[in-house]
Amino acid sequence: MYYSSGNYEAFARPKKPTGIDHKNAYIIGTGLAALSAACYLVRDAQMPGDHIHVYEKDSVPGGACDGLDIPGLGYVMRGGREMDNHFEVMWDLFRSIPSIETPGASVLDEYYWLNKEDPNFSLCRATKNRGEDAGTEGKFGLSDKAAMEIMKLFFTPDEELYDKPITDFFDDEVLNSNFWMYWRTMFAFENWHSALEMKLYIKRYIHHIGGLPDFSALRFTRYNQYESMILPMIEYLKKAGVQFHFNTKVENVEFEIGGGVGPKRAVTGTGQDTIQKIQQAQFARNPYSSSTRKLAKRIVLTDAEGHMQAVDLTEDDFVFITNGGCVENSTMGSQTESAGWNPDIKPGGGWDMWRRIAKQDPSFGHPDKFCSDPQATKWMSATVTTLDGEIPPYIQKICKRDPFTGHVVTGGIVTCTDSNWLMSWTLNRQQQFRDQPKDQLCVWVYGLFPDKPGNYVKKPMTECTGEEICEEWLWQMGVPEDRIHELAHDHANTVPVMMPYITAFFMPRAAGDRPDVVPDGAVNFAFLGQFAETPRDTIFTTEYSMRTGMEAVYTLAGVDRGVPEVWGSVYDVRNLLNATVKLRDGAPVTAMKLNFVEKAVLGKVLKKLDGTDIGKLLREYGAV
Repeated sequence: MYYSSGNYEAFARPKKPTGIDHKNAYIIGTGLAALSAACYLVRDAQMPGDHIHVYEKDSVPGGACDGLDIPGLGYVMRGGREMDNHFEVMWDLFRSIPSIETPGASVLDEYYWLNKEDPNFSLCRATKNRGEDAGTEGKFGLSDKAAMEIMKLFFTPDEELYDKPITDFFDDEVLNSNFWMYWRTMFAFENWHSALEMKLYIKRYIHHIGGLPDFSALRFTRYNQYESMILPMIEYLKKAGVQFHFNTKVENVEFEIGGGVGPKRAVTGTGQDTIQKIQQAQFARNPYSSSTRKLAKRIVLTDAEGHMQAVDLTEDDFVFITNGGCVENSTMGSQTESAGWNPDIKPGGGWDMWRRIAKQDPSFGHPDKFCSDPQATKWMSATVTTLDGEIPPYIQKICKRDPFTGHVVTGGIVTCTDSNWLMSWTLNRQQQFRDQPKDQLCVWVYGLFPDKPGNYVKKPMTECTGEEICEEWLWQMGVPEDRIHELAHDHANTVPVMMPYITAFFMPRAAGDRPDVVPDGAVNFAFLGQFAETPRDTIFTTEYSMRTGMEAVYTLAGVDRGVPEVWGSVYDVRNLLNATVKLRDGAPVTAMKLNFVEKAVLGKVLKKLDGTDIGKLLREYGAV
């Protein structure tokens, strides 16, 4: 497996790998990573579909990319994903997945047309004082000291960030700024989360810094992501003959460790120096990895009838393992019941399986780094469905758009900056469900601080029924208090969800805590999803999940085609200059408070650069 950029390989079709017709694949999970792996097995590895078996412990596919109308409960979306035009792997795959609505079009075609014709941007990013515009004016509000703290983190080597929280690098200069409000609510970062992940996010999205205040950098699907992304993939795979096994829980994968040296994952299509650098980087990411031969020998599962079974494996059987899971152990409430919160919760599902796997070899990661403290990884969301025309005028007053047009509504989350729960809410294009009545709206609400009493409902979000969460949201929007109960009770249906591990991947970590997608020495298996390690990309994105699926298939099956490199904006001096100026709200570097000596030195440097291309570039982007 190797990386490529440009369109030379982007449009090429790989040759069919030798011997693929005699191999089988077993995929654990049906999240975005697992389904992507199955699609790449079909499209690029050209494996017969009936040789591919997908195990899912639930009755429906999709993992965290859900969206359902549950009988007796209502519409539910546990979350949503913002997308970027530089999700290279995602668009590489979706150009080949047929739309389930538009004949002759791909999922990418639909998405591209939609976001061209109806570009995303927010007209109200944040509120205060019950629905008033927060008056951030698109400014980050960073002091010189705060800007220097961000720059210091940006340039700190990854190794020095292992196991360290964000607060080791940011103090109140950053944490009380608009920048941090924008950032933490958009990406769901907490102050105690990983400084390493914070740095990786800044690097990954350096080209979008200027678009943070109004979300103009973002793209969204037409419907909820289950219907817009998961269902087309399922249809594509079923037509190819892929075998799905629902209500089938994989308990463990058993390995044979040792007995020789396993394959070193050579990088082809690059120079030898590059190969060495990549191998060194792989060791830096996972010092526990070794070339000791590692062979998946058996899958232990509980089938749909509740019987324990074992699937014996050979070297011709590929196993793709989705380890961990951000929506494992989620609980759902209703209009009249809270989702509940058990502080003594024990990790289940994908966590249990990963723990059993991890005991067998150090290179398989350390799940407890992510799932041992649900108090630090949880937050709550809720889906509010408005049932008629009573609530929508209050929404329109804030978002400044008619929510029933089918076009962009809020353009991303609206954060209630003085909310005790740090509540944010959003309406993507309506209807969010294809069968949703035309006079109803689905609103997604989430709170980063669910243990604190609400401003109106004097209870923690964890203890609130759906109706009470709706009341708090209506209060934050400025609905007259004498109407709040009536509207929440009679004119909306709200379903809350507690997710104990929703930000588990943001917990402080070190090299080796996540297994490499294909550990060194692995013969026939790979890890998938948000808790597998792949270079430079950032978790909690659709792209990250799909990238692990592509890398896993290309490596194990020997697909001779480049995996698209992560978009390299961090290496583009234009993006760096633009981000530097945008973070300072348009102020040039020369406006920083400098002492006499610093000013003199800077003046001399700039004078020498005058008349050069560098000087022109600095002025073009407002850096001087």
